[in-house]
Amino acid sequence: MADAKANGKNEAAKLAKIPAAANPLANEPSAIASNISYHVQYSPHFSPTKFEPEQAFFATAESVRDRLIQQWNETYHHFNKVDLKQTYYLSMEFLQGRTLTNAIGSLDIQNAYADALNNLGHVLEEIAEQEKDAALGNGGLGRLASCFLDSMATLNLPAWGYGLRYRYGLFKQKITKQGQEEVAEDWLEKFSPWEVVRHDVVFPVRFFGSVMVNPNGTRKWVGGEVVQAVAYDIPIPGYKTKNTISLRLWDAKASAEDFNLFQFNDGQYESAAQLHSRAQQICAVLYPGDSTEEGKLLRLKQQFFLCSASLQDMILRFKERKSGRQWSEFPSKVAVQLNDTHPTLAIPELMRLLMDEEGLGWDEAWDITTRTVAYTNHTVLPEALEKWSQAVMWKLLPRHMEIIEEIDKRFIAMVRSTRSDLESKIPSMCILDNNPKKPVVRMANLCVVSAHTVNGVAQLHSDILKADLFADYVSLWPNKLQNKTNGITPRRWLRFCNPELSKIITKWLKTDQWVTNLDLLVGLRQFADNTELQAEWESAKMASKKHLADYIWRVTGVTIDPNSLFDIQVKRIHEYKRQLLNILGAIYRYKKLKEMSPQERKKTTPRTIMIGGKAFATYTNAKRIVKLVNDVGEFVNTDPEVNSYLKVVFVPNYNVSVAELLIPGSELSQHISTAGMEASGTSNMKFSLNGCLIIGTLDGANVEIRQEIGEENFFLFGAVAEQVPKLRKEREDGLFKPDPRFEEAKQFIRSGAFGSYDYNPLLDSLEGNTGYGRGDYFLVGYDFPSYLEAQDRVDQAYKDQKKWLKMSILSTAGSGKFSSDRTIAQYAKEIWNITECRTS
Repeated sequence: MADAKANGKNEAAKLAKIPAAANPLANEPSAIASNISYHVQYSPHFSPTKFEPEQAFFATAESVRDRLIQQWNETYHHFNKVDLKQTYYLSMEFLQGRTLTNAIGSLDIQNAYADALNNLGHVLEEIAEQEKDAALGNGGLGRLASCFLDSMATLNLPAWGYGLRYRYGLFKQKITKQGQEEVAEDWLEKFSPWEVVRHDVVFPVRFFGSVMVNPNGTRKWVGGEVVQAVAYDIPIPGYKTKNTISLRLWDAKASAEDFNLFQFNDGQYESAAQLHSRAQQICAVLYPGDSTEEGKLLRLKQQFFLCSASLQDMILRFKERKSGRQWSEFPSKVAVQLNDTHPTLAIPELMRLLMDEEGLGWDEAWDITTRTVAYTNHTVLPEALEKWSQAVMWKLLPRHMEIIEEIDKRFIAMVRSTRSDLESKIPSMCILDNNPKKPVVRMANLCVVSAHTVNGVAQLHSDILKADLFADYVSLWPNKLQNKTNGITPRRWLRFCNPELSKIITKWLKTDQWVTNLDLLVGLRQFADNTELQAEWESAKMASKKHLADYIWRVTGVTIDPNSLFDIQVKRIHEYKRQLLNILGAIYRYKKLKEMSPQERKKTTPRTIMIGGKAFATYTNAKRIVKLVNDVGEFVNTDPEVNSYLKVVFVPNYNVSVAELLIPGSELSQHISTAGMEASGTSNMKFSLNGCLIIGTLDGANVEIRQEIGEENFFLFGAVAEQVPKLRKEREDGLFKPDPRFEEAKQFIRSGAFGSYDYNPLLDSLEGNTGYGRGDYFLVGYDFPSYLEAQDRVDQAYKDQKKWLKMSILSTAGSGKFSSDRTIAQYAKEIWNITECRTS
């Protein structure tokens, strides 16, 4: 405590010596330090006597924001002046992570900022650690959206993102003796220094109400409740370019006139602020529980709120850029991309705005909508293809249900008149499922019927969509469905998170142009056998492993050996992602180690298995898996006979910043989903890019990663997608014979070795042949033997470090395809029809 106080005084003393001067575009350390000092004094958020790391972070962030705002303004004005077609990317999630390191890296001023902070008595890395991750997403969907924004900016494309400003995020994960506990995220507990509230960008969003028919036959949505959507902009800089685009987040509020002062003074406090309370609920939490009607209404409110506010904003910008514009121009100036089915309501809302507010007829409005909107599908899982209750939809959005009914009616008529051979397929192709027991709106069907282009996110995934899920639509519209294999930004996921390895890559390629042209990494292949490169590569990996080991000790209290094989699986906890297969394999490994003599153990490959990810709050089996991993870890890590050869660690509260530590320090990563169930995956790309080898199935982007890096550098196991339906049928028919090793691992859990918690409900999902939640739907038992064999190959390969390092180098060298720059360039050319718009 005394040291901290002394340091605080020392920092404050250094700050006092630096003149406070506004210098928003400073490049030199002394001028940057003055600008930081200016923000401490004149943008104050804390007591004036303090300049501790937290205060230093906020002042530093605001000084960086100065430059971002300047570039954002220039980009905004340039886009308006040139008036090119612009893409608007709608997503319920944007998993941004921290901004400071990424921003100063993209602006190419990280060294100047490091020196400036040193002059002020602080270290850049420590200041960056003060930033909380923006809690605007959950998993791959949101992280992909953020990578896409980075690439849009870096490629100088006219594009924006639209999302919601969640105050409490999904949740912060805490691990206790009971397993996972969820608490609210606190990223906005103080404030975010990056966001800029736009008090002049406010739009009304209506819920409930009724439809009024005017004497001329036009229709108008009236009544109900109206909340205000307020824009918050987060600037997104491109890498070494002036272009800085916007992630526009909407927050919901009610107006002062909606506060009932009479009721409040009468002591009816809650009633007086009822609409204010309901407005605050809209952007409180990402994916609120939807087991009740109230929960379903809130989720639907969120989706519509995003769509309505964003479309009103787009329409206003379309009008303001050029007066007297014809509506027929709209699709040549605006491209709307729906990131999954969550923003599907953009389709009927755009129709409503064009017809009811702008006075267009159905045919013209439909022509504009269908030439404007495109849809990305992210899943083949039936439960993830959204279906909304028609009753809930009629209640909340009566006008939109009228429009959806009309779209469906006209689609059915079109199929009957042009493709009578598809008559029998209409019940599965139409938008409204009118099953009297459970009438629903099928959102994916609405997207496919209405969008001009539909894309999958990996070649295998797109092939499955064409051959199975959307096969009938493909026969109707052969050119509507495309593939756009996902990608990741090499800035955040290599250049900034793994500076040691980045320097080595730049040295051997004799250029740093790979940061924006990832295909250049292929040049490393010619050096893969070079002992000097291998030594440098090994040194960089060991530095990252030690850094990770320190972090694991800080957050879990578990010591891990950097000389062991670091084996990592981090992603959302879900049965199809098969963390259960991983932990069953770890249990079997423990049992075999326990049976060995001390001499035999010394011949094995020591391994540290790390698993992380959040289980959705109401997903009981996923939470059981989290509990099991922690219980196994507590058991294994305290066994003195084994814990030098095996450690099992659950990494709590997995997020972007944690990933930026785990991925550089990883040597083996598990991407082991049931074949045909993972649309793409992007963490596999991040691990591969950082020289981590993959053990995995032929699922999602694994297929393409294996092709790019070389089959010999990928530890493959498991059934292929084509086998899965047949294997499930065989299971139903009682033909599956479990491997004895699989039974042994399950029995060890049942023995109570990991404590008194009842794991039978979890294990029951692996038992039996049929029934809901039974029958091993995700084929853990079938794939277990080949999984163990692949793990044996891993152990053998790791013993030959020269071979392992070569494989690691070739993994990075083969990752060029998986840049989000490539993905976004394809979207821009083949779906959006937009071109570069560079700010001079």
